[in-house]
Amino acid sequence: MEPAQKERTPFADIDGLPASMSAMLLDALTEMGRHPEIRRVRRVAFEALSPRPGQRLLDAGSGEGEVARQLAVETQPAGEVVALDHSASITAAAVSRHDGSAVRYVTGDVCAMDLAADSFDGVWCERVLQHVDSAEQAIAELIRVTRPGGRICLIDTDWSSLAFDGMPSGLGEVVMAHVRGHFTPKQHDMGRTLRRRLVANGLTGITATPVTCLFTSPESAAVVLPMVNPRVPEESWATPPGLRDEWLACVDAAGASGTFLGVLTIWVVAGTVPA
Repeated sequence: MEPAQKERTPFADIDGLPASMSAMLLDALTEMGRHPEIRRVRRVAFEALSPRPGQRLLDAGSGEGEVARQLAVETQPAGEVVALDHSASITAAAVSRHDGSAVRYVTGDVCAMDLAADSFDGVWCERVLQHVDSAEQAIAELIRVTRPGGRICLIDTDWSSLAFDGMPSGLGEVVMAHVRGHFTPKQHDMGRTLRRRLVANGLTGITATPVTCLFTSPESAAVVLPMVNPRVPEESWATPPGLRDEWLACVDAAGASGTFLGVLTIWVVAGTVPA
């Protein structure tokens, strides 16, 4: 089926990219999953979802499957995790990394899943809604496949919270004005809207936790923030001539002086599907 995740950032249409770029993005996903700040976000999300033995869970937008495999550990004995991703190439990579845990990998569109209603005890959806055409449709689907009393945990970024220090005042804002929609999705405020969206859908027991990710070196920040990553191909930058090099030189200088700072808020919001 045609995925709803299209246009926007490269992560929104991985299968439409050249193989070399797809491989680079898979490596980026893996590297992000190992980053201490992303792991901190996920610890908060695990607590919010509270997976238990025997549950059947869905990881909607599962990437290379790391979280799905972790969830599978929590659902044993007798539990199962379905790992769904819109990218066939990423799903194939996830299958190649399978560790024998109770995970089933499928390809599908989070906005139109070929999954039965009321078939999951809980759903995990991490940094996916910012990329889809209709977050409302995706959330409706996540609710549809979750049984009454089941828990839905949404994790997403508030890109409008991104801020830097250590570089010349105003330079970061100029760069961001050019790369927004290329390095960051058009739904740049998705994270902070999640609570409102679950309230509007009638979920109960809603928790909302903002996790501020702190990056004190360019190397650490580059794992999560493409606009400070010099490995991102120059042709991907939507900046006027010279601006990319000026910005990255200032980033390097701030790193060398120990004054670099980047901060970004990722929201963890969870709620219970009413009976």
